[in-house]
This record gives sequence, structure tokens and C-alpha cells, in this order.
Amino acid sequence: MSESAATSKPRLRESFSGRTAFILVAIGSAVGLGNIWRFPYITYENGGGAFLIPYLIALLTAGLPILFFDYAVGHKFRGSPPLAFKRMHRSAELVGWFQVGICFLIAIYYAAIVAWAAMYTWFSLTQAWGDDAEGFFFAEFLQYDGGGTEGSGISVDFVAQVGWPLIAVWILILIALATGVRKGLTAVSMWGLPLLFLMFAILVGYSLTLDGAITGLNELFTPDWGALTSATVWIQAYGQIFFSVSVGFGIMITYASYLKRKSNATGSGLVVGFANSSFELLAAIGVFSALGFLAVAANTAVDEVATSGLGLAFVAFPTIISQAPASALLGVLFFGSLTIAGITSLISILEVVVSSVKDKTGWSRPVSVAVAGGSAAILSVVLIGGVSGVTILDVVDAFSNNVGIVLGAFSAVLLATWVYRKLDVLAAALNAYGSFKVGPIWKGLIGVVLPVVLGVLLVMDIRDKITNGYGDFDTWVVATFGWGSLALVVVAAIGLSLMPWRSNSAMHMESPDHEQVEREKI
Repeated sequence: MSESAATSKPRLRESFSGRTAFILVAIGSAVGLGNIWRFPYITYENGGGAFLIPYLIALLTAGLPILFFDYAVGHKFRGSPPLAFKRMHRSAELVGWFQVGICFLIAIYYAAIVAWAAMYTWFSLTQAWGDDAEGFFFAEFLQYDGGGTEGSGISVDFVAQVGWPLIAVWILILIALATGVRKGLTAVSMWGLPLLFLMFAILVGYSLTLDGAITGLNELFTPDWGALTSATVWIQAYGQIFFSVSVGFGIMITYASYLKRKSNATGSGLVVGFANSSFELLAAIGVFSALGFLAVAANTAVDEVATSGLGLAFVAFPTIISQAPASALLGVLFFGSLTIAGITSLISILEVVVSSVKDKTGWSRPVSVAVAGGSAAILSVVLIGGVSGVTILDVVDAFSNNVGIVLGAFSAVLLATWVYRKLDVLAAALNAYGSFKVGPIWKGLIGVVLPVVLGVLLVMDIRDKITNGYGDFDTWVVATFGWGSLALVVVAAIGLSLMPWRSNSAMHMESPDHEQVEREKI
């Protein structure tokens, strides 16, 4: 380290205005599309009301502990994932860049879903999908060509009604990121999150008045106690908790780095964790009330209409909206909620990438946003804004979420616990100002339970993809956009971790403790 760098006055890191701002932003990140379209179906498929028992146990033994872990890493070492892990140990930067790469992949396709939801908010006013919601979504709106299946190629031909809204979403997100932590990230969540909860509460209340709502809720919550003996149900519970609280891919590490030094990280974590799970339960009630209405209207069983993901959002719900009274209101509430939830989550995903580039290079925030965010935006419009966008979205999502996020989290907890031996340091950081104290139980959960759970999830998913491929997609498509995208992330992570930290980077200019500390040589 140069003498000038070593003796320069530390530059303070951006920070949230207070604990309330942090909690709102963290909840905004955690509450996303998966809460609305994944949790209800997972609950229904895995024992109904009985599933809430393993779900709650998973929250207490995995969700909250790893949330605290991410908070401790970010808050203690004051940086985005690469910087925080570098400060934890000189060889750990690679883990941070891998998590950044996964965020980059997710942002590319996540923005497209936000754009679709925004368009469907508008479509709800006229029920533009007509009598064939599925045909409208795939054929007319997306102009999906079935690329990557049955020998068909991949095309990136631009689809105007998809591409232009996607560009608009990217412009909005990049402007918000460029304005900073307080004016951008915080402002979006301070306005967006209350609006989201208000809209969704009205949506749930409305859904409960529909004919057949009780039928849907009975199907959802009637417990199948025998499911508790199934290992698959417990794995699903841990998987749902893990994916729903935005841990394992750098978001909470980055956000915690913006907390002021004397902050109650564990108390905030409890609020975020339980608020996220409460919203999931609220979403399940609203979704299955509506599905019960659809089943009764179609004179069929709920299991015939129950689905998740894109099918629930853009096929099942438009069908429900067309048949429900006050259909325009229902549509605006549902798709408006999806849009807001998606925006708050997307901003958090991109902030990991922007913050990491800013920390490493010493560039200003606007320049970091232009380079990192602009690159993601261009790839997103080119790849997902074309006629084969759904194929690329589906494959990249399956590998970045189910393999990438889990691998990043598994590596982080395993290295911190068994290689770098940093759990005592992290526990002390949490306990310094935290209202909820962590101790041996937390260390055991992080060091033993989480590596086992994450390892099982990782091995099962990789084995399944190697054995059975993925979906109906051709092998070359899965190899290119699935395994290939993960390989590119690994290569990029290695390259970025080998790059030296510039003299004006956060490593040299920001003190992790805002006081004199001993640093490892770079």
C-alpha cells in the first residue's frame, strides 16, 4: 500500500438515514415475485396447513441464522461482498465476486418480468388477453417462438411490445441507483413498500369476497399430517425459506454495510424475517381465494387450476380477472403489486453489482451504475427482449437460483466457519449493539445445520439436472445458458478477484471500523 494511501483520511461509506430506512429497504428486497407466485403453490403441494410447521422451523433454524450471518459480514467488514469477504480473509474475495455474478445474471431476466407485470397492469383495464390468456401471453404478447425445444434455434429478434417496456424499467432502475443510497434505494422502498402492502391487503380482502374463496382456502390449509414424514417436504420448506429472504447472494451483505456502526442488526433481522414470512402467508390467502373462485366458476377441482410462476401470474390470474366482478380493479391490484415487488427487489439485486464495482474501482456511483448496470441492461434487452426470451429466462433462472445462490451461500458459511474460523468475530459484531444476542446455538446452526441443508439442496439439484436435463429444452441450450452462464460467472469471479484494488478504491480509502485498524497486505 502506498504511503499516501495509507495516511489519507478515511472516506466514510454511504449509509442509511436510520434503522427504519434499512428495515424498509431490506423488506423490499426480501418481498419479491417469489413470495406471491411460489410460496402458495409450494405450501399447497407439500401438506397444506401441515407445511407451515416445517416452514416455521426452517425460518428459525436456517432463514434467520443466515440472515444474521449476512448482516454480520456486511456490517463488520463494511463493504459489498468482494470487499467484505476480502477483509474477512485475503483469499475470500472470490466468494464475493461469485455472489455478484449471480446477482448480475438474475437482474438480466428479473427486469423482464417486472416489465411484463407493468404491461399487464395496463392490459387489466381492457382485459386485452381476451378469452385465451395463455395464447395471448405466449403468442401475441411475447411472440414466443419456442426456441431451444425440439431442435429449434435461439433467436434474439426484438419484440417491440416487450423490449420497449423493458428499456423503460431499466431506465427507472438505473436512475434510482445512480441517485444513491438515501435518495434512490431508500426513497423507492419508503414509497413503494407501504403502497405494496396496501394494494395487496385490498387484493386479499377482495379475493376473500369471491364465490369459491373458502373452497380455495380449504384446499390450501387443510393439513396433510402424513406429509411431515416426507424428507422432500422438509427440503422444500428449507428451500423456500432460503430463497425468500434474499440471502446467499450478497444483497443483505451490501445493505448491512450501509448501516451505521452502532446499529441493532439482529433486531432488524427479526423484523425483516417475520415481515417477509407474514407477507408470504398473506399472499397464499389471496392467491388461493382467487384460485378457489376460478375452480368453482369452471366447475373443476382446485388442483386443476393451481399453478405457480409465470403460469399463475400471466395465465391463471388473467383468467380469474376476466370472470371476476370489478375485474379491472382486481387486475390493477394484482399486477400493480407484482410490479412494485419486482422493482424493490430488482434495485436490491443491482445494488450488489454496482456497489461491488464502485468499491473495487473507486469510480463514482453514476459511473459504476453506467458501466455495471448499463451492461446488464443491454444484455437483458438483447437476450430477453427477443422472441426466444422466455427460453433464456427459464434456463438462466433455474441455474442461477437453484445452483448459483445455493453454491454461493454454501461456500460462504463453510469457509467462514471451518476455514477462516470467523464465527466468534461475527457473533461479537452482532452482539455489540444487537438486541437479540447470538451464541453457541447460532454458531451451531451456521456451522453445522446450514452447510448440511445447503449441501443437500445443491447436490439434489445438480444431480437432477445432470441426470434429467432441464425441462424440454435441448441439451445445447441447457449447456449454454445454464451451465455455461455459471461457468462464465466463475471465470469472471476469478479474474476480478485477481485484479489489484486501485489506490482510490474503498479498500484503501474506507476504514471498516471508522478507526485505526490493522489491515492485511493487498
